[in-house]
Amino acid sequence: MRKTPSDEYLEKAKNLSKEETERLLSRTRSKLVRRLESEKITTLEVLAIQLEIEDEDLSEWREKVAVIRKKTKAK
Repeated sequence: MRKTPSDEYLEKAKNLSKEETERLLSRTRSKLVRRLESEKITTLEVLAIQLEIEDEDLSEWREKVAVIRKKTKAK
């Protein structure tokens, strides 16, 4: 897990609405929540890191789905 979020994701996190922020925090991984609670990082940093994690997970998922579709199409 990254210790600091990238500037791009910090900007995205700043632009979230209150509702989007709450939803994202509810999905936040426990390791990030513990770091937030111990005040090692700010809420904005937690949001940015979580956004980055979710984007990476989504990219991996899309790659896997593309491979599966390619295999099923070949049949």
